[in-house]
Amino acid sequence: MKILILEDEIYLAQKVASRLIEEGHNCEHFTSFGEVDKSKRYDTVLLSMNLHTTNCEDVIKFYKDSIIILFVTYISDATVGNPIRIGANDYVQKPFMMDELIRKIHHYQLFNKMQKGICLYEKYFDLIFDGIECDGEDKTLPLLVETNDQKYSDKLFFDIANKSTLPVKILSLSKVNIVQEIKELNDQTLYYMVDYHSLKKSLKDMLQKAITNLNVIISSLDTEPDFVYDKIELKNSNQIIANDNIMTIHDYVKLVVNTFQDKYPDTELSKKLGISRKSLWEKRKKLGVEKKK
Repeated sequence: MKILILEDEIYLAQKVASRLIEEGHNCEHFTSFGEVDKSKRYDTVLLSMNLHTTNCEDVIKFYKDSIIILFVTYISDATVGNPIRIGANDYVQKPFMMDELIRKIHHYQLFNKMQKGICLYEKYFDLIFDGIECDGEDKTLPLLVETNDQKYSDKLFFDIANKSTLPVKILSLSKVNIVQEIKELNDQTLYYMVDYHSLKKSLKDMLQKAITNLNVIISSLDTEPDFVYDKIELKNSNQIIANDNIMTIHDYVKLVVNTFQDKYPDTELSKKLGISRKSLWEKRKKLGVEKKK
């Protein structure tokens, strides 16, 4: 981390810089803002509020994207309140323990990293969930989502999780140790369980008994007629492969023809299926797939 130290007490600045260098940081020290190369970027700025030749407000506004920790000799609205309101993050009061300063630097470093991570994930989720509408946030939990596209179930879960104050846990029901996970379920957590369709009937029965009155959302890529709690069906009409089940050849041909007959003429469509045009005509007749005009 690159750290700028603006402090006119030379001994203090050298002591701070020495400790930060031991911690693996790169430090530059100046006694006034006028000496600083304004083209350089710093991750953290340690700013003394006692600089006589520097307007500290200008420094705070200039480095608004950096971590700014103030060095103050006394606490007042002028030395702490106003600077924090315009962008400073925190302060230490002289004389201070070096460990306190290090702890605050690391705290805000981690905080900024988490903020960037959250922003990245939000943009990613906005991208993958774009255009997906889920009407099921008012459903009673536990809830089963039957879907042909995992993203639809995921979107509903994230919508519900964002409105919940409970901690969240995501479980894949295809894990080998899922029985132990089921035994440890509690009513103080919001659970999201995927791959329900992969379970044997005995495990499905066990899970249904375990989730009574719990905050659980379950996703399945198949229909689940034996599920005893509330259910919702979320389907992607543009999904070519319906789910993880193996389709019959006839079902696959029917799906491909219905999906792509507006895009390709029969000559091209039959080539892509690896059959003759006559065979495609025969399959249309057998499967009841009429050619669109």
